[in-house]
Amino acid sequence: MIHTVFVSVGATANDNQETFVRAVETRLTNENLNPATVGRNLFGSVAPLRTIMDSLNKSSGIIVIAMERTFFPTGFEKRGGSFETPLNNIAYPTPWNQIEAALAYSKSLPIMIIVENGLKMEGLLEYGYDWYIIKGKLEPTLLHTNEFNGVFSDWKKKVEVFQTEATAASGSSLNLTEITLFDLVRAMKIPQVWAVLAAIAILLASAFALGSHFPSVVSKQ
Repeated sequence: MIHTVFVSVGATANDNQETFVRAVETRLTNENLNPATVGRNLFGSVAPLRTIMDSLNKSSGIIVIAMERTFFPTGFEKRGGSFETPLNNIAYPTPWNQIEAALAYSKSLPIMIIVENGLKMEGLLEYGYDWYIIKGKLEPTLLHTNEFNGVFSDWKKKVEVFQTEATAASGSSLNLTEITLFDLVRAMKIPQVWAVLAAIAILLASAFALGSHFPSVVSKQ
């Protein structure tokens, strides 16, 4: 069974980034996972945020590839205050990594995050959350390390469980406007069926007793 997974990644800026992203997509495809990325193989006629949310609703997991988008040779954090800190050779990824990861987390999707060396790790790209972060140089060889294989295997199992549970929940829901009596009885468990039959029997007995106690009145013509 093929599972759709959302891939959060910004537009690549150079050949190295594109090669790595393609390697991730190939690895996912080989593992029977269908990668969906806005701007790469997923496009919509509505605002990007709506397209992202629609795709996440159809996904069973998310993999975040946080890579350099903005680079500062020098700079300051909290400039002009008592906590001013100099920054040197610092890089930031696309802010959509944070947005898409947050949306996925709100939907309880299994999350896997890859962070490029040199990026400022903050927000959901920091250590200490409910997922493991792989940090390293973004080269295809990273996808064949013991660390990556171990984390990927665990994440994939969670993706499969998420899809199984989602499918079961969807299949168990009943549309009361379309359900037939046969479908309703078939959906019940044995104790529930007996309880319904007992209730019907009591109602019939009560109706019979009331009819005997209060004979019907024939209206005058």
